[in-house]
Amino acid sequence: MNWVPKDVDTYINQKEYIDTVVVPLIAVDTKPETMKNSASSSEFLMNLSKFIEKQFKGRMMFLPPVSYTQSTNIQQLADTLSEDLKQSSFPHVFYLTTDPKWTSVSTDEKVIWLPSIPLETMDDHLRQTIMEDQLRQVLTHFMEKWNVQ
Repeated sequence: MNWVPKDVDTYINQKEYIDTVVVPLIAVDTKPETMKNSASSSEFLMNLSKFIEKQFKGRMMFLPPVSYTQSTNIQQLADTLSEDLKQSSFPHVFYLTTDPKWTSVSTDEKVIWLPSIPLETMDDHLRQTIMEDQLRQVLTHFMEKWNVQ
């Protein structure tokens, strides 16, 4: 489910079944020498988010991506997001990112870091295969947290 009115209506009517929220975290780097890598990472993360959302529609809500720049204090951002998301009715909160800086951030929520894979030159079949492989990796993180309760 995505953060669009139709899906939010569904969530409101069926929130006992939708127990997980996912927040894509996107680092935006506008330096000319790193801009393309930043855009590639963003493309990968957004494609992966769409793929995961399709697989878990009815179980997960995907928030709009949170974008930040290199000068952002990500610990402060994590603290703010955590505080705000504690107010929600989602028992499971995940952050999904390709930025390795998030692996050292202290947060109550589960941070899932994946290395970015450049998709722009891949054909559709290879993209699909890559997304399926990434889903298998991410699934273990979801199952870990879901099985705790």
